[in-house]
Amino acid sequence: MRTDTIYGIVGQANNEAVVARIYAIKQRTPSKSPIILIGDTAQMFDIYSKDIANTFAKYWPGANSLILPSEKAPEWITRGNASVAYRLPADKQLRNLLRQTGPLIAPSANPEGLPPATSISEARAYFGTLVDHYEDGGDCVMGTASKLFKFEGGSFTQLR
Repeated sequence: MRTDTIYGIVGQANNEAVVARIYAIKQRTPSKSPIILIGDTAQMFDIYSKDIANTFAKYWPGANSLILPSEKAPEWITRGNASVAYRLPADKQLRNLLRQTGPLIAPSANPEGLPPATSISEARAYFGTLVDHYEDGGDCVMGTASKLFKFEGGSFTQLR
């Protein structure tokens, strides 16, 4: 499925078996946490202080993923990192879908170490029948991953 940035393999973040399957399909390093797409901040695992929450508007909606500390996210999401990376997409249709489905993990559509798929045909070439459904959103012109920011010491630092 095309996200707001690149094609991703998406699945319900609240379902451990789905997350495990996506990690296996991608051959993703088990210690890497996934990015969670949300339709609104109510879908976050934790409730954040007003100081942190007030900064969200500076980054969202848009192609910015925010790594936030988490005490409530399940281990299959945090992967021992005590944090969760969230993105509130700019695309209104995608946000509406996320409000219906709940939060989705959305790692890029590629086996780890290979370039992300920029079209459905590339995604199919990578994964064939391992993926249940392909949703064609057209070719990705830019194919650019989201910017990544981490909240530490009271502010966000850009990591990529």
